[in-house]
Amino acid sequence: MSAHFEVDDLVCAYDRHPALQMARLAVHAGAVTAIVGPNGAGKSTLIRALAGQLVPASGTVRLQGVDLTRFTDRERARRIAYLPADSRLAWPLIARRVVELGRFPYLKPLTQPGAADRDAVEAALTQTDTAHLAERIFSELSSGEKARILLARALATKADALLLDEPGAALDPRHQLAVMDILRKEASRGACVVFAGHSLDQVCRFADRVIVIQDGLAVADGAPAEALTGGVLQSAFGLTAPDGIAL
Repeated sequence: MSAHFEVDDLVCAYDRHPALQMARLAVHAGAVTAIVGPNGAGKSTLIRALAGQLVPASGTVRLQGVDLTRFTDRERARRIAYLPADSRLAWPLIARRVVELGRFPYLKPLTQPGAADRDAVEAALTQTDTAHLAERIFSELSSGEKARILLARALATKADALLLDEPGAALDPRHQLAVMDILRKEASRGACVVFAGHSLDQVCRFADRVIVIQDGLAVADGAPAEALTGGVLQSAFGLTAPDGIAL
């Protein structure tokens, strides 16, 4: 099976200080891949590089065999739905309009959303249990409500790749589990789902694959029980656990 994303000799840096170094990586569709590691390890950097939001210092990121730099912004936005950890809006839009922004890559200039766009928006609002928030001003919502609306915006894109940076950080436990269930369903429909997170118990429950990053390097990669061994937990997180047993 060909990879959805491929990385070769990737180096990402901030102010010339390396933040991520990854020789090889292949991520496949139809599965949920979790990226975990301590704060500052390089998780967000990897997500941004895959999304085309960060220009690498060197190396290549390919999307379905094509160098990511060969896509226009609009083409990339149709193929990749990216949800950063900290999303902010400059305009006082109602929540429904925020979700409609997920359809922007499909709209021609000066055109209004059509039936397919409206259907995608309604489906995303239903998926995220936010239909009751649709007519409220986005800036007046709670942090958790905002997070769910922004997830709905990503889902409305109907992209084949879904990249999320800490999607459950602002959510209560019920909605954290609901988001993880959404990600599993997206993978089941054939999407390539990659998320960065800190909740190892949710990672073990919902992810098919775990990539552990420490100091900008991938130190473990595999199924949760294979990647989150006692040695890895101790080295990366300072946690004590019996070797070979994931949380």
